[in-house]
Amino acid sequence: MDSDDKVAANWSRRQVILGATATGVAVALGAARLARADEDKEPPNQSGPFDLVIKGGRVVDPASGRDKTLNVGIKSGRIAAISDRDLAGEQVLDATGQVVAAGFIDLHAHGQQLPAAWVQAHDGVTTALELESGLLPISDFYKKTAAEGRPINYGAGAAWTYARVSVKEPRAAPPDGTIGWFQAAFSYDGWQNTVATPEEIEQIIDLVETGLKEGGLGVSINAGYAPGYGHKEYHALAELAAKHGVGTYTHVRFLNAQEPRSSFEALQEQISLAAITGAHMHICHLNSTSVGDIEDCAALVKQAQEQGLPITVEAYPYGAGSSVVGAEVFRGDDWLQRWGVDSASALEHNGAPLTQAKIDEMQKSSPGDIVVMHFLRPDENERDRKLMDLSVLYPGGAIASDAMPWTGSDGKIIEGDTWPLPDDAFAHPRSAGCFSRFLATWVRDRKAVGLSDALRKMSLIPAQILESSVPQMKKKGRLQVGADADVVVFDIDRVEARSTYLKPAQVSAGYRHVVVNGVPVIKEGKRIGDALPGQPVRRST
Repeated sequence: MDSDDKVAANWSRRQVILGATATGVAVALGAARLARADEDKEPPNQSGPFDLVIKGGRVVDPASGRDKTLNVGIKSGRIAAISDRDLAGEQVLDATGQVVAAGFIDLHAHGQQLPAAWVQAHDGVTTALELESGLLPISDFYKKTAAEGRPINYGAGAAWTYARVSVKEPRAAPPDGTIGWFQAAFSYDGWQNTVATPEEIEQIIDLVETGLKEGGLGVSINAGYAPGYGHKEYHALAELAAKHGVGTYTHVRFLNAQEPRSSFEALQEQISLAAITGAHMHICHLNSTSVGDIEDCAALVKQAQEQGLPITVEAYPYGAGSSVVGAEVFRGDDWLQRWGVDSASALEHNGAPLTQAKIDEMQKSSPGDIVVMHFLRPDENERDRKLMDLSVLYPGGAIASDAMPWTGSDGKIIEGDTWPLPDDAFAHPRSAGCFSRFLATWVRDRKAVGLSDALRKMSLIPAQILESSVPQMKKKGRLQVGADADVVVFDIDRVEARSTYLKPAQVSAGYRHVVVNGVPVIKEGKRIGDALPGQPVRRST
């Protein structure tokens, strides 16, 4: 049996194990407390006139099963009526021939800057959260972001790596609530591969707990960036999450398709902590952390969920990851083997393939530079496409972008009221086109998943993953009376992710209207530049 035949056989076997059909997407959030049904009856329609009416669109709401041409009335930032009767409004948006759905919720968005938020709004995103890496201090992040304003909703988890750098690396300045501070931390080497003492663990936990007390959405564990931490430190983080009733959002310790120190081993560690502590463990980007071992990793996660463990999953629809060149995943003599690729040219900077010599140079001179790593080629290779499907179509899994901040030709993050993006602005294309690519490729072109199930993965499931610890999320991810008026209106026949690896600074197409908290930020396909209705998503403490 040749390699392609083996993959095909394994694919069929994993289909049975995972139950990975499009219709199965709705049922497997991993833990009963997270996979709650929407049992509350929808409130009755309010009377008009309304602040805003979205007229004559195909309203699709996976939570209620609604899929019908209807009118939507919005009042005071909430959905106030859904009816087949005409609704009167101060402002009317035509949605004829369009899909009307709850705005997309991105659990994994590193680009928390104003330009990055606008790019995501053009991709149908109405809430973008920094949960994998997180930020510290949490209070500084929320204060600075609110002062500047955002077109979409925003929030962050409490960052373990920020706390670890603060405790383990005396040369680093105090964190300032930005991702730029974390990029600078890769200039130091005292925090990525060192075991913390009991006293240091206590200090790290105190800093993370302070972030939770300031409203952080969960414990953000970017373990792949500091893989040398001790097991007791991770255990303490899980206990902290359980204590506060929040989730952990983890980039697993190892990124490796080979044993030992494999992705499979790292997932076992994460799953064991869910079993021991009862903490909700969310697995970030199952596709890229599993690299070439997605089959076995996905089956392992499914087995843990079937035991009732509180495990949830996300993935993005690309076969390339993105990180800083100084990350541990690109170091060591065997880093190519761990990724399962043959050449250093699979790693790119600003669209140009790198050599090992150039990588070595950058790791010394500019370790915070952002690079893209191609570990699968799903658009070119049938085998890779099937492997990608195991993560992207994982039953009950969310779609999340892992959107990166945008950088200019000087390598600096683009911030402030900058629009449009410069032509040479760089980021992974998922930063602009994640949700559009999923809709265009998996729903429209391949018909690998139905529209309602796809919307569930982009809106309802992300809300459900968070809502037990963040009550705000119970009003998001649904297009129902009483829900927050975060709404996207798009043409499924025209949705397109235009961002590419070589020309990433291109916003997605096909979105007629995007409404956030009842305020249009995109209207008739055009950005409303002075509309900044985004609100913080924040835990009440």
